[in-house]
Amino acid sequence: MPGHDIIVIGASAGGVSAIRKLAQILPRDLPAAVFVVLHIPADSPSLLPKILMHAGALPAVHAMDGMAIEKGCIYVAPPDRHVIVEHGSISVVRGPRENRHRPAIDPLFRSAALAYGPRVIGVVLTGALDDGTAGLLAIKRRGGLAVVQDPKEALYRSMPESALHHVQVDYSVTLAEMGPLLVRLSRQKAAEEAAYPIYEDLRKEVGISKMEREVLKERDNAGTPSEFSCPECGGVLWEIQDGKLQRFRCRVGHAFTAESVQAAQQDKLEEALWTALKTLEEQVSLSRRMLQHATQNGHDWLARTFEQRMLDAEQRANTIRDALIEQKEPQFVDETEVSEQSG
Repeated sequence: MPGHDIIVIGASAGGVSAIRKLAQILPRDLPAAVFVVLHIPADSPSLLPKILMHAGALPAVHAMDGMAIEKGCIYVAPPDRHVIVEHGSISVVRGPRENRHRPAIDPLFRSAALAYGPRVIGVVLTGALDDGTAGLLAIKRRGGLAVVQDPKEALYRSMPESALHHVQVDYSVTLAEMGPLLVRLSRQKAAEEAAYPIYEDLRKEVGISKMEREVLKERDNAGTPSEFSCPECGGVLWEIQDGKLQRFRCRVGHAFTAESVQAAQQDKLEEALWTALKTLEEQVSLSRRMLQHATQNGHDWLARTFEQRMLDAEQRANTIRDALIEQKEPQFVDETEVSEQSG
């Protein structure tokens, strides 16, 4: 009977340091393959494999499509690609973003749960918002183990806290405790896979991440249509109640938790406000120029019209500027790539 030989790790903000500390602890003879997703910008190179190689005993590489899975190796998701775990191999795909990220943690976790069931250990580390929670739920449903970094230690508490709130986590530990724990768990025998059958929604969601045409053609979307539109493509979002976790997916595959939808809406709102402010500032400038031209030509009635337009546009611009300044919602920015490059 195999052990827990598939370890999947997800991290976001503050994750480089956390993953590096884990790599320092994991031994060369680890009887498991390790997969890592870190939220990084799509247009930036990733140095994480090199950082992990220098930190510990395990070899680390960027996952490549079709690559065979070997124990004792760390596979890192490359920029702008999801990593999908198959039976014995890896798929690297440019599927729809999840929780506004590609690579995202949930596609990796779900695919590992589908392919290896009880043999999987899912690990959620520091990060903002809640990517990884839905994937960890899938791992637990297939008999795998859930390990979460102690939020008190995490640089960003949101991801670990979300996992603890929504998932029946097996272990919540510090990084110092997590390394030896993963080694011990990897050497323990896993439960029989037959006791945790594959459910159809899991198979379908992994197929969506892989952009499988037959799955995307299906019209029986999981969940129910909501009144909300997809922040990525503008399509209808279907609402899914995943245990205690409320999440959404659109017809073409973009997926969000409720928190991620709100964060995306906040970004769209700010973008719209900046566009409105720019347009009003241009209107002020044009009205001022037309006011000067009308005054020079003695067209007093026309000058008054342009002056009023200028004053109205200035007032509206000031209102929008105040709204932008007073925004109180926190803006979560991926700082991991900066930390990674400097590390």
